[in-house]
Amino acid sequence: MAEEMKVIVFTLGKEEYGIEVDKVRTIERLTSITRVPKTPEFVKGVINLRGVVIPVIDLRGRFGLPESDLGENARIIIVAANDLEVGFIVDSANDVIDVMSDTIESPPEVVGGIRAKYLSGVAKVSETRLLILLNLSEVLNRGEIIQLEQLGE
Repeated sequence: MAEEMKVIVFTLGKEEYGIEVDKVRTIERLTSITRVPKTPEFVKGVINLRGVVIPVIDLRGRFGLPESDLGENARIIIVAANDLEVGFIVDSANDVIDVMSDTIESPPEVVGGIRAKYLSGVAKVSETRLLILLNLSEVLNRGEIIQLEQLGE
């Protein structure tokens, strides 16, 4: 029997992506980000969220997508990855939907310009709507997690 998974839907450009709800701590409005020197280009810096310093990554930059002006719908999705909280800047975070496990297929080599290793699958939500599911452990690879942990200290 297919299992149901709750997913938070967010956008980067025209594409819709999903992160499992249980990996998401909170979704915040864009706030001022303190730049940190000697970090990869896609690491925008750190924010102070209720007394906790959280590294922030621009997902567009991480995936090699063109940067865009962040509108008022832009959000920072705070996720938990390997005991580390990290913020992802996204164009918008829209809603929470249920995805059935039997609607998820392996990702093709490249989806919307993003390599398959960053993706856990593609869910067919309806006849015309596909949702690209992120593989958080690859989006944040081990070396980067160590770097980001040092930012948070």
